[in-house]
Amino acid sequence: MTMRVLIADDHTLFRAGLRALFASEGDIEVVGEAANGEEAVAAELRLSPDVVLMDLLMPVMDGVAATEAIRRELPDTEVVALTSVLEEGLVVQAIQAGAIGYLLKDTDASKLCKAIKSAAAGQVELSPAAAALLMHRVKSPRSPETLTERETEVLRHLARGESNKEIASSLFISETTVKTHVKNIMQKLGVPSRTHAALFAARVGLVSLAVAG
Repeated sequence: MTMRVLIADDHTLFRAGLRALFASEGDIEVVGEAANGEEAVAAELRLSPDVVLMDLLMPVMDGVAATEAIRRELPDTEVVALTSVLEEGLVVQAIQAGAIGYLLKDTDASKLCKAIKSAAAGQVELSPAAAALLMHRVKSPRSPETLTERETEVLRHLARGESNKEIASSLFISETTVKTHVKNIMQKLGVPSRTHAALFAARVGLVSLAVAG
């Protein structure tokens, strides 16, 4: 299966470098580029990529605002923040906006390619440093609704970094059922994303948080 990727970054040479990198990957196709957040949202609506690689510090509209708009308009498109900045407030903002991952621009090429494929499958992808910051800043819900036994199982697998397909296989249920459980988990916990749900699972001791690389 080919992953359709949109690259959003205001540096032309960086976009060109990523495009060249992915050209050598048989299952990653760059379907578009954007030089700012506004262009990223417009391109996403036009192209419906599987994954958007989103720089966070861009002109016109920053990556956080663009991520929020994209997740609102096309929730099936996953956004991975790919930035040179590791700052607590920015990490939290990106995840709260709906990014499924947060990676630094010095990430190894092989790990970046893996992260794209994982994100497309619905797996949380965080750099170890970003995960550490989030564990300190993102709070667990004060009074979450009680999860069912099955929802707790799904949450545990989600936090281990498994995709919907992998969770479905492990629990002998359909991917559609997994998606329904994940939606219900997020509603009950009062969190906006799978990433937040995974952080909750780690915080309450259900599982150790899976991190990229």
